[in-house]
Amino acid sequence: MAGVITHDRPPAAEGRQGGPLIVTEDAELLDDLLRLCAAAGARPEVHHGVPEHRGSWEAAPLVLVGDDAARRVRGAARRRGVVLVGRDQDDSGVWRRAVEIGADHVLMLPDGEQWLVDRIADVAEGVGRPALTVGVLGGRGGAGASTLACALAVTSAREGRRTLLVDADPLGGGLDVLLGGEGVEGLRWPAFAASRGRVGGGALEESLPELHALRVLSWDRGDSVAIPPQAVRAVLAAARRRGGAVVVDLPRRIDEGVAEALAQLDLGVLVVPADLRAIAAAGRVASSVGMVLRDLRVAVRGPYAPGLDDREVARLLGLPLVGEVPLEPPLLDGGVPPGGSARGPLARFCSAFWARVPVEGGGV
Repeated sequence: MAGVITHDRPPAAEGRQGGPLIVTEDAELLDDLLRLCAAAGARPEVHHGVPEHRGSWEAAPLVLVGDDAARRVRGAARRRGVVLVGRDQDDSGVWRRAVEIGADHVLMLPDGEQWLVDRIADVAEGVGRPALTVGVLGGRGGAGASTLACALAVTSAREGRRTLLVDADPLGGGLDVLLGGEGVEGLRWPAFAASRGRVGGGALEESLPELHALRVLSWDRGDSVAIPPQAVRAVLAAARRRGGAVVVDLPRRIDEGVAEALAQLDLGVLVVPADLRAIAAAGRVASSVGMVLRDLRVAVRGPYAPGLDDREVARLLGLPLVGEVPLEPPLLDGGVPPGGSARGPLARFCSAFWARVPVEGGGV
């Protein structure tokens, strides 16, 4: 159980922060709190009362006060980010003690463990604004969605944003291959199949292959082609917490895992070749995706069938127009990924896209 008292949460900070401050003499409670800190990837500072060095009390991103220590911290300076932790669900006096020490929350173990792990992990990671998350999918097979997804990610990283590219299409052949990095060490999707609850954003980022100044979560060459929706949710939430930009390459079919990915997108880009069959197929894709994703836009690829241009394609689909995706010959033999040539037409298209859809809170 966790209860809230009417104080604001401490402001989120950029970058990784220190661990929480724990104040308790209850050995059993301390063991539980240390276990939860370990689960959240944080190293706490432990005291039996208010630290003699008052800076520790004031500077800690989060203070966990055991109910046994409430009296000992009653005279401490008021601050935000104080949680009073107890075990007795029937003790009505805990709320009075929380008010006396200026606590933001009252939390009872074991019921509130997951809430507390998430809160500790937030302060340990220094959570700020979530990443702008863009999904790219094709209106039909061979539309070039994976190429555009890679180009958007490569361009974002080149412009100095923290960028993570996620391959959500297990049958697409692997974005690491498209980027020329299938042999680069790092974890792929099957390693995260058992993920539940909260995944550490920093640990996720550090575990992935780094290609062209961005991190890539792709598929290995094994037989696994399905990731449970809970794992998709946990991994994408971790990726978004790091800020910057997350680009997701999506399949056209919608299953539970894809629905989880769609639910975390800020906007989607539907890549549609400019012919009538592709437009008809894209209409069905848009109808399915639109049930989950509110902001879906269309990017059109030429050559154009007679009587069509990019605006007409967007009108027929009833979607906002991103623009015309330029054709660019593949340059993988030279080690240049899609969008890798800053002066190329595809890179210029992607730069214009990011300029129109700015990334807020993105770290470098």
